[in-house]
Amino acid sequence: MEDLPGIKSLFSLPQNVVILSHRNPDGDAVGSSIALQLYLIRKGHKVHVIFPSEYPVNFTWMPLADEIVIYDLMPGRAKELIQVASVICCLDFNSLDRIDKMGDLVRESPARKIMIDHHIDPEPFCDFVISAPEASATGELIYDMILALDDQKYIYPDLAECVYTGILTDTGNFSYNISPAIMRKSAHLLELGVDNNKIQELVYNNLPEKQLRLLGYCLYHRMELLPEYQAGLIFLSKEDYSKFSIVRGDTEGIVNYLLMLKSVNIAALITDQNGIIKFSFRSKGDISVQALARENFNGGGHKNASGGYQHTSLKEAIEKFKQVLPKYAQPVSSFNILN
Repeated sequence: MEDLPGIKSLFSLPQNVVILSHRNPDGDAVGSSIALQLYLIRKGHKVHVIFPSEYPVNFTWMPLADEIVIYDLMPGRAKELIQVASVICCLDFNSLDRIDKMGDLVRESPARKIMIDHHIDPEPFCDFVISAPEASATGELIYDMILALDDQKYIYPDLAECVYTGILTDTGNFSYNISPAIMRKSAHLLELGVDNNKIQELVYNNLPEKQLRLLGYCLYHRMELLPEYQAGLIFLSKEDYSKFSIVRGDTEGIVNYLLMLKSVNIAALITDQNGIIKFSFRSKGDISVQALARENFNGGGHKNASGGYQHTSLKEAIEKFKQVLPKYAQPVSSFNILN
């Protein structure tokens, strides 16, 4: 955290802060953003959180979540807040294209800019950077920063729950991107008052009926296994989106079900979202879907969890995934989905 002294100095006086995170915000984007917001409010700053698009309903329980400004719904308000900000915090993303139209506003803003992120190859658009690709979640970096600033007293239960949610979701419920360090930090959050059972219920056992029906449809009608590469994919068309009235967050976690098959090591969810094809990749062990996403689908992320996009038809996207898969998979001579 080489830039920590500069960040500490910046926040030594009251600031008008805007916290931004990426399109299609996940649990880490929401959790880390609100955690930082709660911390900065306690430190005497004026703070707003803005996301490009809506976040999943299973994170609405977080404090101040109902005050988050969504650019897609309130572009005028979002633009106004960014233009008057003295500090802009960019969380859980490292390139301005991840925040769509807001990227131009951030680029043009005279505000001091801070990046806190755990993805590789950050773009140089911020004055201060906390970048740690080895970290499990951006929420973890918020936790680390607060402790490094000797402000542990500000990690009260509400803030701790937000950090814990970011870690929980970005590690797939502690199934990937984990380390001894992240388990120790999670244990400390539990000691500070986080109720794991409560968070598990709110995040994972809070689905509306529509999402469960969508999951069943995906597994029965939209799943394809590629046994020669120990891989599988699920796809959703524009018609599927209309049929199930799919909105942001409804497909969250679906890709993980493919990895429940013992003999599937690479999983892909490929969706047609208004002409933009989105990819969500997961893998087991030493297989890097980060490389797959970065080299073929304009994306990136983490070794075992990444995403990407392209502007083609859904059919072409599925075919491309199958074509590039052999380079990253571990070919096998036999495959038995019942094993």
